[in-house]
Amino acid sequence: MSMIQNPVLKGFNPDPSMLRVGVDFYIAVSTFEWFPGVVIYHSKDMKNWRQVARPLNRVELLDMKGNPDSGGVWAPQLSYADGKFHLIFSDVKVTGGIYKDVTNYLTTCETIDGDWSKPVFMNQSGFDPSLFHDEDGRKWFVNMIWDHRNGKHDFGGIVLQEYSVEEEKLVGDRKIIYKGTDVGLTEAPHLYKIDDYYYLLTAEGGTMYEHHATLARSKSIEGPYETHPDNPLISSWGHPRLALQKAGHASIVETQNGEWYLAHLTGRPTKAPGDVLLMDRGYCQLGRETAIQKLEWKDGWPYVVDGNYPKVAVEAPYLPEQKWDADFPIVDTFDSDELGGQWQTLRIPYTQFASLTDKPGHLRLYGAGGFSNLFKQALVARRWQAFEFEAETKVVFEPETFQQQAGLVNYYNTKNWTSVHVTWDEEKGKVIDLYASERNNVSNPLGGDVISVPDSTAAVWFKVTVDQYTYQFSYSFDGEQWQDIPVTFDSWKLSDEYIQESGFFTGAFIGMSCIDNSGMNKAADFEYFRYEEAEDERDHWTVARHFGNGSKGKNKTVVGQSGTTK
Repeated sequence: MSMIQNPVLKGFNPDPSMLRVGVDFYIAVSTFEWFPGVVIYHSKDMKNWRQVARPLNRVELLDMKGNPDSGGVWAPQLSYADGKFHLIFSDVKVTGGIYKDVTNYLTTCETIDGDWSKPVFMNQSGFDPSLFHDEDGRKWFVNMIWDHRNGKHDFGGIVLQEYSVEEEKLVGDRKIIYKGTDVGLTEAPHLYKIDDYYYLLTAEGGTMYEHHATLARSKSIEGPYETHPDNPLISSWGHPRLALQKAGHASIVETQNGEWYLAHLTGRPTKAPGDVLLMDRGYCQLGRETAIQKLEWKDGWPYVVDGNYPKVAVEAPYLPEQKWDADFPIVDTFDSDELGGQWQTLRIPYTQFASLTDKPGHLRLYGAGGFSNLFKQALVARRWQAFEFEAETKVVFEPETFQQQAGLVNYYNTKNWTSVHVTWDEEKGKVIDLYASERNNVSNPLGGDVISVPDSTAAVWFKVTVDQYTYQFSYSFDGEQWQDIPVTFDSWKLSDEYIQESGFFTGAFIGMSCIDNSGMNKAADFEYFRYEEAEDERDHWTVARHFGNGSKGKNKTVVGQSGTTK
């Protein structure tokens, strides 16, 4: 029996919208403030997936300059009708305060990897929108509605409105068709017509450990909707020892052979000793990921096979297996005219601050704003997708002032990051320094012990070695002899859970950065980047992960122990 091994999309790949077109399966996931917006994956067997498109790749489609951390693209929805793909997405401009400033758009394309159309404005009443194509040709738009009023719950229910293709706008009355269950926080609506019923699949409970997927049905698209008699359809909340937590925000697909499957969000936490099982479920440094479960039907309702909680190993559909080559090479030598599909940038296209042709065979970054900048950072990064990996790069950079730096960065958001870099010291000249930001508290662990770069050295190599619990930077002046920097950081602190802010939804990234706050636009040349996942013999797949013996646990205060804090 062929088995799906979860998660099928590792690392920051949340809010899956799964679709079948003929013999092809697709999943679209959220990207938040990372550009290009939306990643789409493709499979023939639901077991092996490959990246095929990043549709929101032009500023015309997605302008996120100034967007807050975890703003941008929330919960895209992918559908197919009338000979074209339809992509619905949100661009969230405000995440704090009583108002949720968000605009919802529609873009279409005849092929999954083509040039997507200029976006059509849909509405601004809430987030997590989707488009349903009914059997009679009519199209319906649903989203959660945001209610900012005092005395009202922010999550005001699921609102339905018809969409006119000819007029390219929503028409007719708006109607709230479902308020959800007592779990609350009802969002992420997806509509399906199966036999005589309209099925409304939503997410509830928020996107952390209390997450649920809730299903309701009605014989009329406008309701009333009755909730699944054994709701939730899936959740990890009642199963705190599972390796796959946070199960919710789901979508349903039927295979060409009549089998049914559910794609859902999940997270794999690292737990610290001393954590209380039901209160401190752990930290997901890989972000929210995507898993798939098999469904079966009973009395007109779908059920997750063997219980409404996520399994690591799931029976695959009865389809020929189709394996793919790796999406990306272990080493990127930057010998193409375009940046590889593993790379993302913050809010803006890389072409606004980088070049692959100014120095062929190198990625040249022109210095821009610092890590707290919401408008222009010269940062090119990729997801952490494994608990253990190494990342390495070689950079040529000639700073003239302490305001210029270039190097290797681990990044969660503007308030949580670590950076090892080449910079300038008035007394020592070119040096290597180390800075870290933890919950917006910035530290300089090396203090006055910066590392001098020999005058004869043009290039500096940087490496980071990451395991499940900690990571450490090292450097080299020849690419062969490496020196560890004597500071250890906690891997799990680059997570939604640790940063202690509500409404933050991404994951850890590793990448290259060039900062220039002098206004000189100083350039750094990166010759290659190696990202290599380690073979991990520990059992991360069937049990929750815990710190080993001797760890200080979540009370560790490694950052800044040997340095000073601003």
